[in-house]
Amino acid sequence: MSSNAGPHRPIIIRRKRYTRPAHHGGSWKIALADFMTALMALFLVLWILSTASPQQLQGLAEYFRTPLSVAMTGGDRPSASTSAIPGGGDDPAHVKGEQARVDLRQQTRPADVQRRFSELQARIERVVSADPSLRELLGQMRFDTIPDGLLIQLVDTDQRPMFELGSDQVAPYMRDLLRTLAPLVNELPNRISLSGHTDSLRYAAGESGYSNWELSADRANASRRELVAGGLDSARLLRVTGMGDRVPVPGTDPGDAVNRRIALLVLSDLAAERIQAQHDTSTLQDLPGMPSPLRSE
Repeated sequence: MSSNAGPHRPIIIRRKRYTRPAHHGGSWKIALADFMTALMALFLVLWILSTASPQQLQGLAEYFRTPLSVAMTGGDRPSASTSAIPGGGDDPAHVKGEQARVDLRQQTRPADVQRRFSELQARIERVVSADPSLRELLGQMRFDTIPDGLLIQLVDTDQRPMFELGSDQVAPYMRDLLRTLAPLVNELPNRISLSGHTDSLRYAAGESGYSNWELSADRANASRRELVAGGLDSARLLRVTGMGDRVPVPGTDPGDAVNRRIALLVLSDLAAERIQAQHDTSTLQDLPGMPSPLRSE
């Protein structure tokens, strides 16, 4: 080896590193399971809603409108307030706000109204069924829960008419039935609307003289007198009308005996307020052409 050789260079050895691909875990499986569970819950809710009755849907809607804090504490929805002031008044020491909250608590929820109407129907059916003299009339009673309240219809038959032919003279069994209904209907504080209906059979003179209009109104008032005689609070009656043959029972011939009927409607609070508002004199005064009321200076 030559003595004048240059310095030795370092020897560099390069080795390749083999790395395994990182494991991503199973988090995507959890996300997929959560999504499928939520999707199944959605389809289940849609199926339940498609099979629920209107009353059940109304109760369900009211439930979801109730704040969670109120539902957990057993309160009612009208009493829920976001105000930090106790009682909801302007002054914490003032009792007006507290009284307003108490008044709101006394308002009836729609689900409670439906329950009361159902209980009233059950009581009527039970009392009528227990009376041997009225039991056969149960087939001439129809109950329907409509948006305006509980509709109780007493329908006529050719074999057992409720009134004398072409007259407002009440049959004895009809009188007993009306007087039996009076104290039962009195159990609820709701206002009452009473209407009379006839079939399409007209009088010989047509509508120029005594007609189905007068007959239906007379029969409604005759029924009103029997209800009051049975103990019904007359102040509860909000409307007594005669509808003639203008509103036949859906799906029937206008001349059928079933259209000769008395309809007793136990009104919901909203329906009663709407009827009163339609005849409110303060509202009529705002209409064009209506004279202003006289005022004493």
